[in-house]
Formats: sequence, C-alpha cells, structure tokens
Amino acid sequence: MRYYHNFYAILNATDKLRITLGFDYGIEQKSKGSSKYNSLYSPVMIFHYQFCNKVAAAIRGEYYSDKNGILIATGTPNGFQTFGYSLNFDYKISDNVMWRLEGRGLSSKDKIFTLDNQVSNQNYFVTTSLAIAF
Repeated sequence: MRYYHNFYAILNATDKLRITLGFDYGIEQKSKGSSKYNSLYSPVMIFHYQFCNKVAAAIRGEYYSDKNGILIATGTPNGFQTFGYSLNFDYKISDNVMWRLEGRGLSSKDKIFTLDNQVSNQNYFVTTSLAIAF
C-alpha cells in the first residue's frame, strides 16, 4: 500500500510577487501486510514575479529524498536524494497560449545522471514548451 500527500500554500506577497511553499510526503509498505514503511519527501519553494500582463518569471528550489526508490529507483547506495533549481521565463502569446523557456539544474548525492557521456551527480538542461488551453 502506498500513501502520498501534496501540501502547498500560495502567498500573494504583492500584486506582482507570488510565493509557493510546498511539501510532498509519501510512505509505502515494505511488503504486503507489513507494518514497516519506506518514506519519501520533497520540500519546494517557488518565487513567481509577474512583470506585466504578458511576461513573468519564476525561480524554483526543491529537494527530493527517495532513499528506498519508492517512486524513483536508482540502484545506488543513497537512492534518489537530489537538489533541484530552475529559472523560467513565461510569455503569454494570447489568452489561451503561453510559451515557456526554462533552465534547470539537478545535483544528487550519487552519480545517477549522464553528463558529457559520463556518469555524474549533476545534470543541467534547457527546455521550452508551448501550452495551449481549451
């Protein structure tokens, strides 16, 4: 049996600044009928700034601890214990279309990523997306 909770609060600090504080927590039985559990958790903080109606940016920091591989199995001694940070830029093209450009970095206790064709405890990437709401 697995239980997972996602708690968060959104604080509107000003008309332009929104802060999101979140905490995920999960447990999973080690085996069916067992009274022993593995756990995972993930705190997150996001600062979102709205420059104008069409342009916004956000900075995100998070930590994810899944030592026993409940959701992310790594096969490494420390499991998935990773810090993440990102910076994104959003541009609202129209009322129902938004474009995002995001740079993200990850840093783990163990070498679970591939960077420059070698195993690494760090990973960096840039992504872009186009969201369309119907």
